[in-house]
Amino acid sequence: MNVLSARLDPQTLSLVIQAKVDFEQFEQFAEPLAAALDCEIRERQWGADRHQWLLNFEGCPLWLHYEFYGDSCWISIDNPNDLDVLAFLLTLLTPHIQTT
Repeated sequence: MNVLSARLDPQTLSLVIQAKVDFEQFEQFAEPLAAALDCEIRERQWGADRHQWLLNFEGCPLWLHYEFYGDSCWISIDNPNDLDVLAFLLTLLTPHIQTT
């Protein structure tokens, strides 16, 4: 899991992650990420240029997204009341950010 940075974006209800991701081997990034965040993987969806996984963190549904063409990765929530969950997940992710 090569995470370069992460930031909370309250306006989009997202945790934006900059990472080195191989689209063809997304699971090699996403599975360790889910484990580092103590999340259960509930569902895996993918298409021609996109992955979208449903995760669960202590009863809170989360969506892990990755878009190939924009090289964009983020975790989103549907309920604004769960924004504190994303803030907590950022604290779990911070030790995994590579600084060099």
